[in-house]
Amino acid sequence: MLAIERKNEILSILQKEQSVLVADLSQKYHVTEETIRRDLDKLEKEGFVKKTYGGAVLNENTNMDLPFKIRERTNKAQKAVIAKLVAELIQDGESLVMDSSSTSLMVAKYLKSFKNLTVITNSVEIMVELSGCKGIHLICTGGVMRDSALSLGGKAAEEMLGHYNVDKAVMSCKGIHMDKGISDSNEFEADLKGTMAACAREIIWAIDASKFDKVSFVKILDFRPGDTVVSEKPADEKWMDFFEKKNIRFISVTQ
Repeated sequence: MLAIERKNEILSILQKEQSVLVADLSQKYHVTEETIRRDLDKLEKEGFVKKTYGGAVLNENTNMDLPFKIRERTNKAQKAVIAKLVAELIQDGESLVMDSSSTSLMVAKYLKSFKNLTVITNSVEIMVELSGCKGIHLICTGGVMRDSALSLGGKAAEEMLGHYNVDKAVMSCKGIHMDKGISDSNEFEADLKGTMAACAREIIWAIDASKFDKVSFVKILDFRPGDTVVSEKPADEKWMDFFEKKNIRFISVTQ
């Protein structure tokens, strides 16, 4: 295994477990503990982790955004559940705008059998996933490439979206909070999601349970009455009360 591959796998483990031990990683990858320490040193310099005695913990800074390929491998089972539920809310003949989140990419995989769908997206991965699907009319926002997220954005993308009115926006985020609203880790993504929301009649928020009660760096917007939140498991009572008061539909596998 190449060093970069091992480093990315360690980051994926941290996403799931929040912490790692040098000794455990040394045994897992059949390398010396000193090699693992060097991997963790690099991840710390890049801002992804904080080293601790004998290991490291995930850096949960509100403006830290993990590379797309790492996020894509995290919580895949939960995202698959959410994506299937979201796809069931979409009908042939509709127009969608989709963000560049890994959850939206999972949703795109369930859209490939649609016969008449228009999809606008800033996601390079979604463009690749849906290319060649005869029933889907794909439109790219254009804009400035953000390599780590495989997404496009900036003023050009925002101006392009301003010309469209779509039925639904399918988006995710880094955190939702009753007082602080819906937030993301950087302005590049947050600004474009705000523009996507403005051109959509309805927003479907695809949000796994780990995002509840979290606040990230940049506020996208507040919840809008009539929008939908889809998650992989039921929300607790306080969130259900909140959604009811805000006239927000909540959907999960057991709802």
